[in-house]
Amino acid sequence: MDQRTPSKQPDPEDDPETIEEASEEQSVARASRLSAKLIYEVIRRDGEEELERPVVSLIWSGLAAGILISLSVIAQAVLRVHLPDTPSAFLVEAFGYSLGFMVVILGRMQLFTENTITTVLPVVARRSLRCGLSMARLWSVVLVANVVGALIASAFMSVPGVFPAEVAEAMREISAHAMSLSAGDSFLRAIPAGFLVAALVWMMPSAEHIAFFVILTFTWLIAAGEFTHIIAGSVEMGLLLWSGDLSLAGAVGGFFLPVLAGNVIGGTAIFTLLAWGQVKNEVTQGRALDDDREGARRDDW
Repeated sequence: MDQRTPSKQPDPEDDPETIEEASEEQSVARASRLSAKLIYEVIRRDGEEELERPVVSLIWSGLAAGILISLSVIAQAVLRVHLPDTPSAFLVEAFGYSLGFMVVILGRMQLFTENTITTVLPVVARRSLRCGLSMARLWSVVLVANVVGALIASAFMSVPGVFPAEVAEAMREISAHAMSLSAGDSFLRAIPAGFLVAALVWMMPSAEHIAFFVILTFTWLIAAGEFTHIIAGSVEMGLLLWSGDLSLAGAVGGFFLPVLAGNVIGGTAIFTLLAWGQVKNEVTQGRALDDDREGARRDDW
């Protein structure tokens, strides 16, 4: 009896037209911009993961961020020393400010001002006491760790001989200029900085291949606009504290507390609430549909 191997049925997925359509669909998906709702969902999930992280992990990550953010001050000082003394040189020098932020953000370290939006969105969405307490825990741990890290870095930077004399002097000049603002001016200039960092975080999910340039642009604007940032500024504050050019009372009352308040207002009270406002109805409707589907499944059972 003649036995033949059964012919293989054609797979629709092997059809050239199907393959071409799938390829086109992938191209469209890659080219399409993420909707505001999807961006919100990415940041919300990221925030929920951060809220569940162990305290020890937050401490070490926050310490690393506080130490490495000092690269912003160092890079600015190096550029100042080697750039010509012209008014426009300041705009080039401001690019050095971006270095510390790039290392911290791309390295996924805990930076307090990023959490003014990342961990707030889950709280705004859930509105539960447990979530609020988790956010308060994370904010407190990360802020303290960031500041301690910044003070450790500034202490090392203050040691004679670590940097060439002209670079050390440039760091002192940059720090003195930042600390010369009144408490009121420090507060007001901290609001745009908090807003810009929150906007940066909001853009990161859709940035993907241009994350470097997004971080560079936003953090450059913070420096070029002479806005105040609580963690990078803590390095400058620490340099003057260790050298005795700034009193503890002046550092806390004149810089730290006003800038902290301004960054939180800019990042949370303004940007985060605006971001939530544009997706609130979509998120609420989506949850209502999910609840209806869940109820229908239970009725079927």
